[in-house]
Amino acid sequence: MKNVRKYFLFFILTLPFLACHSENQNDELQPNQEARLNAFFIVPKIPDSMELCGEKIDLTDIDMRDRLDREILANAYFHSSTMLYLKRANRFFPEIEKALKANNIPEDIKYLAVIESGLSQATSPAGARGFWQFMPETAKAYDLIINDNIDQRLNLEKSTKAACKYLSLAKDSLNDWFLAIASYNRGVGGVKSDMKWQNSSDYFDTHMNSETGRYIFRMMAIKLIMENPKSYGYDLTKIELYEPYATRVVKIKGGIKDVSKWAKEQGVNYKIVKLLNPWILKNTLPATQAYELLLPTEKMKLNPRKP
Repeated sequence: MKNVRKYFLFFILTLPFLACHSENQNDELQPNQEARLNAFFIVPKIPDSMELCGEKIDLTDIDMRDRLDREILANAYFHSSTMLYLKRANRFFPEIEKALKANNIPEDIKYLAVIESGLSQATSPAGARGFWQFMPETAKAYDLIINDNIDQRLNLEKSTKAACKYLSLAKDSLNDWFLAIASYNRGVGGVKSDMKWQNSSDYFDTHMNSETGRYIFRMMAIKLIMENPKSYGYDLTKIELYEPYATRVVKIKGGIKDVSKWAKEQGVNYKIVKLLNPWILKNTLPATQAYELLLPTEKMKLNPRKP
């Protein structure tokens, strides 16, 4: 058994070496060998500077480079997640970008949604939900409705608008986009407290807890990878990106007693209604408010199974 383990370990450790050498020891790599070589050794050079939210960031500082390098490696080689980011971005970024522009928020803030939720309707162990990971009380403070029947944290349009409002107010309070973004994780009060006792005025010169300290660097790494995917081993010409949903808005004033039945009357089913309107939690929408539901247009490719 010890010999088996020894040979197995030897095989694993020499696998990258084997991937780089052909059987006939030719200097020129064959196409499949070159692909394997790239899979092991794509390590793009960190730029000397980059822009985020319209601000130029100097990356010649050794600490800055080390921190960014960590996040690039963590994301570039986490293929299952990063591949999904790229696929989902094709579907959801246009809507997010539109909302950011309408609210005078830098377009790069879209990468905040990536690091928060991976562009999915995620739920954290602490109870944060949606693309923008609002906690319940914060969501309500920014006019998102949460009750037994609906959770607007799962409404991309409304939650993006709420995130814009938070970030705009944080920017006004902190006078800096990087600090405003950090406050999305730490809170405005927490960011101010960190800077006060350290006599600092800049995110990159302030020591913060591990998560907040990595926050902007994670956004920077995601931006570099998603804007230059091929440099990090992701060829978008060979990746099946998710198509944006083709939808129309249906306004409802009197509530819906049976969403499943209503869906059938619209020519779809409850599954499709939930797919496009994940904020609906149950099969009933009470007549206490008006609603806007998304339904597919004929352009949306749907082929429901027939009974």
